[in-house]
Amino acid sequence: QVQLVESGGGLVQAGGSLRLSCAASGRTFSSYGMGWFRQAPGKEREFVAAISWSSGLTYYADSVKGRFTISRDNAKNTVYLQMNSLKPEDTAVYYCAADRRGAGGSPQWYNYWGQGTQVTVSS
Repeated sequence: QVQLVESGGGLVQAGGSLRLSCAASGRTFSSYGMGWFRQAPGKEREFVAAISWSSGLTYYADSVKGRFTISRDNAKNTVYLQMNSLKPEDTAVYYCAADRRGAGGSPQWYNYWGQGTQVTVSS
């Protein structure tokens, strides 16, 4: 069982940066693939980024490639999402997710979810 708690969301102007954190409980965190997703009002939850258990593989949605960076610190049981050059269209609730099978690009892949953190980008 893994419990996930996101933090770091907030209000930022377009072009600004935020770093989201996802703290995980559980001694086996290092063996889980991790992902970040987001959901804007009236829209489906969409994939943002994912990282393998060893940090050797990372994946990004085309919409954030070159602007967002996913990383993890297994010693701290934490995964991060560094978001730079933010745009108003990045406004959403951001969720982290975990699955012991590894990293995936679909919300259906993941078994464990955090409660989400709001990111609002003003123009």
